[in-house]
Amino acid sequence: MDLQLVIEYGWVLIVLVGLEGILAADNALVLAIMVKHLPDDKRKKALFYGLAGAFVLRFGSLFIISFLVDVWQVQAIGAAYLLFIAIKHLYDKFSKRGNEEEEIEAEAKGSGFWTTVLKVEIADLAFAVDSILAAVALAVALPPTDLPDIGSLDGAQFGVVFAGGMIGLIIMRFAANLFVKLLHDRPGLEIAAFIIVGWVGVKLLITVLAHDAIHVLPHDFAHSTVWKLIFYGVLVAIAVAGWFLSSNKETEKQA
Repeated sequence: MDLQLVIEYGWVLIVLVGLEGILAADNALVLAIMVKHLPDDKRKKALFYGLAGAFVLRFGSLFIISFLVDVWQVQAIGAAYLLFIAIKHLYDKFSKRGNEEEEIEAEAKGSGFWTTVLKVEIADLAFAVDSILAAVALAVALPPTDLPDIGSLDGAQFGVVFAGGMIGLIIMRFAANLFVKLLHDRPGLEIAAFIIVGWVGVKLLITVLAHDAIHVLPHDFAHSTVWKLIFYGVLVAIAVAGWFLSSNKETEKQA
């Protein structure tokens, strides 16, 4: 793998780690609220079993998606889903619908131990689909390598998606508090993360429109340098705006 490929793959992995960190922190908060009604000892076990199951579910989801990713109908569904969750999250955020944490906690109350574990696993599967679809949408445009294919993905593309997914789980388990603090200090980063998810959905839509079966856009456009520069330029601009336009609460307290 030459230097240009290493840089391109490394850049995508950095983007995935940042995106996974912010999404995993938000997801970890949801899971913590879901097990809040259990006694301390059972609360830890529920999270452990839930995250252990999540590892298997993520791994299975990744393999299924990797075999179907080259089907343009699957790509279209993925693009629509990413755009939907981005728009829905932003709508809920700005319309200030009730207290979401209280709603989740009220729904979880009364659930037994194994019912709670099942809910945690289902919730994490939903989170996994979000992040894996976003990771795959980023990976499919990466240049192929000499590594053997896994499903419809090049071996290196699969490796990047797998690494991003596993890092997301590690963050959710061990480093969520750091990202929760970051989101508390810079709340605009969460909004930026979901705008990026929507932008990744646009990227996947471009791939669909450039597919040979659709051919609305030229086939080479989705993999062109011009489109890559536009995509990553906008992505960086969103992230930078999320950081600098978000008030730093620690700074405000000290002022």
